[in-house]
Amino acid sequence: MPSGSAPTNQCRKPAGWLGRFTLWRMNASHSKLTDWGLAHISVEKNHTILDIGCGGGRTISKLAAIATEGRVYGVDYSEESVATTRRTNARWIEASRVEIRQASVSQLPFPNNTFDVITAVETHYFWPDLPANMHEVFRVLKPGGPFIVIAEVYKGATSTAAALLEKYSERAGMTLLTADEHRDLFTNAGYSDVQVIEERKKGWICAVGVKS
Repeated sequence: MPSGSAPTNQCRKPAGWLGRFTLWRMNASHSKLTDWGLAHISVEKNHTILDIGCGGGRTISKLAAIATEGRVYGVDYSEESVATTRRTNARWIEASRVEIRQASVSQLPFPNNTFDVITAVETHYFWPDLPANMHEVFRVLKPGGPFIVIAEVYKGATSTAAALLEKYSERAGMTLLTADEHRDLFTNAGYSDVQVIEERKKGWICAVGVKS
């Protein structure tokens, strides 16, 4: 897997026709993983929710279907991802239930203490500065609200994909963490009640922390 390879770049920042295909594939392949992860938090019907790195928009759709009296925001720094998510969620956007913005996790365009729940699915290992970005997420989360990171690969998993990506993660521009490192990431950023749940054979992991 050479440095800067096209598949890796398309996962990090989808663009063009290959980016659109990648986003379509993400929507299909990440659905079960997302459902598994979201089962570990409580999402109420009136919640205001943020999905960071919204990709193809499937997670936004799932959250909007749960928060029937709330509002769901999505951000992604890929222009193609923003356009695809808007198409995927056109009916929710028309109903003023969903809003999608192009933005980076390094500088979220929201006031302090805005969101009841924040999610990040298959994205945090591409973030430019994980410790600083965790603090930025903490800033916009309401006290008592959970932030959940969900991923299908992590360091120490026994899946074939995890073993392969662990070998090439540095060249691919990915930061893969162990379960303990996920826990430390949340704790060091000020989150409490941190939980890390693993499905080692599948390579799945989710980490949850609450803003005290």
